[in-house]
Amino acid sequence: MVLVQSSLYDNYRRRVLVPLVRKSLLPRIADPAFNPTFRIENILVLLHPLEIASVPREQIGKFVLSLEKEGGRIMDALDRLLTRAWK
Repeated sequence: MVLVQSSLYDNYRRRVLVPLVRKSLLPRIADPAFNPTFRIENILVLLHPLEIASVPREQIGKFVLSLEKEGGRIMDALDRLLTRAWK
């Protein structure tokens, strides 16, 4: 899971997360910008924005790795999900 919630809302008891899915489970990706690939603990994973969720803090597991350097790619994927959603 990737924490995508702004720290402005750290006082709330929930966090907005986007799951990571093993790339081997989704061999065909229609839009790589929507599902960017990352390597975590030597495993290729994809960001899966369509499964974005709000999760209680106490249900979130341990921190594994920061994707801060990949923030642009993560935001681009979320922009694809949310931009012009009202049309």
